[in-house]
Amino acid sequence: MHIVELKNVCKTYPAFRLQNVSFGLEGGKITGFIGRNGAGKTTTIKSMLNLIHTDSGEISFFGLSLFGHEGEIKQRLGYSTGTVSWYPRKTIREIADVTRSFYPTWDEEAYRKYLTLFALDESKKPIELSEGMKVKFNLLLALSHRAEILILDEPTSGLDPFSRDELLELFKTLKDHGVTILFSTHIISDLERCADNIVYISGGEIRASCSMADFLQKCGRPGESLEEIFLRLEKEARA
Repeated sequence: MHIVELKNVCKTYPAFRLQNVSFGLEGGKITGFIGRNGAGKTTTIKSMLNLIHTDSGEISFFGLSLFGHEGEIKQRLGYSTGTVSWYPRKTIREIADVTRSFYPTWDEEAYRKYLTLFALDESKKPIELSEGMKVKFNLLLALSHRAEILILDEPTSGLDPFSRDELLELFKTLKDHGVTILFSTHIISDLERCADNIVYISGGEIRASCSMADFLQKCGRPGESLEEIFLRLEKEARA
């Protein structure tokens, strides 16, 4: 059973169209979301969060329509992107205090644990953080209210290899505790290490939505890595 479902989601811009996007996320699994820049990944994610108004289609979480239960659903979601749009001159402590007030499920113990794990100083401001530390701060807030679903848009961008390795291990631990993760990234090798399923989008259309094993078998050639398959498919699509 899918804990998240998109059915025939469409969104038209002057120079781009998201066309009948349909896929589902399995509960307690990590789904890698792949596609080149401009393919429609971020538009899809913004649609899932109702940050943009779609032209048509259905989006549901936990069996509930996003468009009738948005507040209830978002209490159970965590979202992180590769950038931070928080107030740049407020401290981490001040931003966390405001964020805490919006979530009855806020877990102070989890907040403190991830604060230590990510080596974040509460007295620092986002403007003082490196790009990698900004990503960790974004994840800190997403993980501190016991989200059941994490939607991650380039969460490892700007991180050094050691920090990326820590996060991938964290994602696998969260999965083992039943958290569902949608992981959009250009670092395909990260998905080879942690993803159970793959959703592949190209030109605003879903080209594949299946388990990692099925994707490798159906789309790959002998000896090809996931990244090599992706690059070949994109070249073939533009040939």
